[in-house]
Amino acid sequence: MGKRITIDPITRIEGHLRIEVEVEGGKVVNAWSSGTLFRGIEVILQGRDPRDAHHFVQRSCGVCTYVHALASVRAVDDAVGIKVPANARLIRNLLNGAQYQHDHIVHFYHLHALDWVDIVSALKADPAKTAALSDNTSNAPWGGRQYFKNVQVRLQTFVDSGQLGPFANAYWGHSAYQLPPEANLMAAAHYIEALRMQARAARMHAIFGGKNPHPQSLVVGGVTSVADLTPDRIAEFLYITKETQDFVKNVYIPDLLAVASFYKEWGGIGGCTNFLTYGEFPASDQEPESFYIPRGIIRQRDLGKIEMVDQQKVTEDVTRSWYVKSEPKHPFEGETRPIEENPKYDPDKGQYSWAKAPRYDGLPCEVGPLARVLVAYAKGHTEIKPLVDSTLKQLDIPASALFSTLGRTAARGLEAVAIGEAMQGWVTELVENLKNGDTRTYQPYEMPESASGVGLNDVPRGALGHWIRIEDGKIGNYQYVVPSTWNLGPRDGAGNLSPVEEALIGTPVADPQKPLEVLRTVHSFDPCLACAIHVIDPHSNEVYKIRVV
Repeated sequence: MGKRITIDPITRIEGHLRIEVEVEGGKVVNAWSSGTLFRGIEVILQGRDPRDAHHFVQRSCGVCTYVHALASVRAVDDAVGIKVPANARLIRNLLNGAQYQHDHIVHFYHLHALDWVDIVSALKADPAKTAALSDNTSNAPWGGRQYFKNVQVRLQTFVDSGQLGPFANAYWGHSAYQLPPEANLMAAAHYIEALRMQARAARMHAIFGGKNPHPQSLVVGGVTSVADLTPDRIAEFLYITKETQDFVKNVYIPDLLAVASFYKEWGGIGGCTNFLTYGEFPASDQEPESFYIPRGIIRQRDLGKIEMVDQQKVTEDVTRSWYVKSEPKHPFEGETRPIEENPKYDPDKGQYSWAKAPRYDGLPCEVGPLARVLVAYAKGHTEIKPLVDSTLKQLDIPASALFSTLGRTAARGLEAVAIGEAMQGWVTELVENLKNGDTRTYQPYEMPESASGVGLNDVPRGALGHWIRIEDGKIGNYQYVVPSTWNLGPRDGAGNLSPVEEALIGTPVADPQKPLEVLRTVHSFDPCLACAIHVIDPHSNEVYKIRVV
């Protein structure tokens, strides 16, 4: 048996995740992923008004807020049997697009970049050479020797204080870091600039959603942001969309390509076998046919055969999770019944996670940006395929390199470009509707005594589904299956590994005391365990968030 390494908790993510790997001969030969807190929001929802569900579920998280509200109202829209007006569809698309732009920038710079960028090494850089490098690789509107010298002084202040602040929790000086000091300094400068940009991107939610986090303008039947459909408000949204898109195209993508060029071997590390996306961004009432991001499933990496997803084939397996054992169930019949005894972490033979194990037709599937880009690429998407082909050519790597940690990270940036461009078209369509006198944003309905509905969407982290069953006009059962349970759940009853457990096998580990390489692949999935697991006080229904120090 090889050496066991445990990383608990994984930092620079939302929520609580434990990763254990077995290393033998310098590589990971086995892996286990564990969510270490219980989620009970489905229990809280039982017996409540279906129209209130979206207010509860978006409190699952402080990051993925709007997307849970969207999946929830879509589930109730489906249950009551309505289609929302075109303006409501467009505003919902715009708010979801804003979530993508915000999340992808945050992930690349603030959650993932430090796995590849050595901040301390940046102190050795020559600011003049960094300025020259920036001029050659980036179209950033800032730069020059003095600018990078000032950034270096700020970094030195962090290091001299002995408190690295946001740059803590990394293995500085690790032999697996490969960027030269000048590239590290340029990336560190853009890390700081991205903090300002993520705040700007979040403001888009406030324009049509009222606030961020937890936008308030979604309702079953449409949206309520009628008073915001003025020339000034729409122009402000469009301005920030373009401002964010300029950052994505002129800073994010050049940085992505520059960093990737030093880590091409990661195009052969960290890949999975099966991929699933529900698709997103409807262009009409015809769903999923009109989706901008197409729906599909890829089995065994076969890009020549894209199947349509049938949500009836989704199940959750709790064999290796800390729930009362039962057969795999579809979410309409799903249960949230935690075991009563204290959970024992037993990854070898027993249960070891509060996350369930979602499966499609019995298969574990990776969800998220790589799944979406692969399906779009295979279908010849007119905007995404050229972006992928251009990136492969610039990096001089084959298409097979997409099935990897490098491919997963690159896919996130490429779809940020595509969705940012599409958002500008949706704003134009909204303006044209209003000019033509179509101001409808809401479709009236009557709440049935009994019904069931499903709301599917694809969010920055992956495929998200909410299922609701209405009984006596109230919520009889509610289940949601989130991206991080797809990607980071445990094994199932058949012994199938989850995507992250599969992806980690074969990962090189230079220093078992500093498993930087393991973090690279785990972080590439952008874990968000907050909506996969939660702890709840059974007496007060209060949800606690716990920080491990």
